[in-house]
Amino acid sequence: MIALKEAVIVEGRYDKIKLSGLLSTPVIETGGFRVFSDREKQALIRQIAASRGILVLTDSDGAGFVIRNFLKGCVPREQIKHCYIPQIAGKEKRKPHHSKEGLLGVEGVTDEVILRAIRQSGATILGEAEKPQNQITKADLYALGLSGGENAAQNRQRLLKKLGLPTYLSANAMLAALNCLYSLEELAELVASG
Repeated sequence: MIALKEAVIVEGRYDKIKLSGLLSTPVIETGGFRVFSDREKQALIRQIAASRGILVLTDSDGAGFVIRNFLKGCVPREQIKHCYIPQIAGKEKRKPHHSKEGLLGVEGVTDEVILRAIRQSGATILGEAEKPQNQITKADLYALGLSGGENAAQNRQRLLKKLGLPTYLSANAMLAALNCLYSLEELAELVASG
């Protein structure tokens, strides 16, 4: 179990149950899209973000990104961090059918995947010495042929697909996700290996 400074924001009850066994920090559920109209929940999330910061951990499907983007607009940038899980095809054990996009959500991925994503997200892990991390920058993406150059869009799509990340990530969201999951050295190796 790891202790975080930030509270973790998830979509639903089963995500909260999963994380409660892995993390020592408050885990707040949005109730899915209900957060859009729930002013009290929005106020609570803003209050928690102001006091300790929040780490948003939603599913890697379209709905998860809609909720994540909504929260970006509710909370000041300096109070919010993002944790991305990779897109993994599958079905949660408790559900009779695959999700609309056929992807595992937070509740369905392994503990190891979640803990790695949290460690890579920049979350403040209490009791661990901070390891300096060589952050990936937009200049690095350019140098690796993933932005600003010929075939950059195709290279990004190919890389996102290879990494199991959502292929509809914007360049900025891709950069944030890559920094949550990989070091610059790991990314350079992945790009070099085709």
